[in-house]
Amino acid sequence: MKKFLLPENGNFYKANLHCHSTISDGALSPEELKKIYMEKGYSIIAYTDHDIMLQHHDLTDENFLALTGFEMEFNEWNKPDFAVTKTAHLCFIALSPDQRKQPNRPHDGYLFGNAKKYAHLMELYDEPVFYRKYTPEKINTAIKNAKDKGFFVTYNHPMWSLENRENYLAYEGMDAMEICNYGCVAVGYQDYVPQIYDEMLMSGKRIFCIATDDNHNLGPVGTRKFDSFGGFTVIKADKLEYETVTKALTDGHFYASQGPEIHSLWFEDDTIHITCSPADRVILNTGVRRAACEYAENGKLLTEVSFRVNPKDEYVRITVIDEKGYPANTNAYFTDELFK
Repeated sequence: MKKFLLPENGNFYKANLHCHSTISDGALSPEELKKIYMEKGYSIIAYTDHDIMLQHHDLTDENFLALTGFEMEFNEWNKPDFAVTKTAHLCFIALSPDQRKQPNRPHDGYLFGNAKKYAHLMELYDEPVFYRKYTPEKINTAIKNAKDKGFFVTYNHPMWSLENRENYLAYEGMDAMEICNYGCVAVGYQDYVPQIYDEMLMSGKRIFCIATDDNHNLGPVGTRKFDSFGGFTVIKADKLEYETVTKALTDGHFYASQGPEIHSLWFEDDTIHITCSPADRVILNTGVRRAACEYAENGKLLTEVSFRVNPKDEYVRITVIDEKGYPANTNAYFTDELFK
């Protein structure tokens, strides 16, 4: 029997799930961001300004969906220079369009850039100020607080953050991690991190992977340093409606990409199958010392590949790489669920 890992039916929607505007420290307004992203084929933006959550439902229409969110950061306190300071950044995306209140009440000192001007618009839970410390306990408390209140939680750009496995493996409860943060990649950081996704999976975390821009749009427009349109998440859902899309997020009905498209993905007869845009190679990675790779031969690019799966693989995930070297990454699928 076929198990569709991406739903058989529905529509694909291109999304940027980490985005900064003039509400905090971005160069473009929410309206300007909608315009430039729609021109590049996007249907969804999660507005995740630093430490301040405002709804942008006025931007939503039949062709565009604005998701409500914010980004929260935890910094080491005892470092003389931010260049050597470890930090953990999390994005919180509200699962309901009715969610107006922001969890983890920020201390005033955490509002910077333009966010201070919009502080009077924030709606907060009637709870004590959440004082931040760069400890796993505090970070995990913030994750739990947000998830309990109906948020999808992502862990962001570990390389830019100077974090290592001792740090990020201690965080619990996030829904996804950024396998690619293009804003960091565009300025030279090694924040395409499939190896860190594997570390998290092998440590027992059953989380998804997303690709984002984390755009601030401060660089020269039209150059490769312009930090938009380089990392995106493609969500498959029945319609472009808020809770339908966020349900697809929580169900893992999406893939992460820096270019290639994945058209279908299913499991049948101990085999995982993928169809995609033309690819130079398609790679299978597992949770054990086993991998496989199919290469385009004789000038004929790949558009469909199948790999056998062993129950002992623990999990499988697929990477599609196009002729330019750009990857698309599926989520991980665990064999104890595939072979049920």
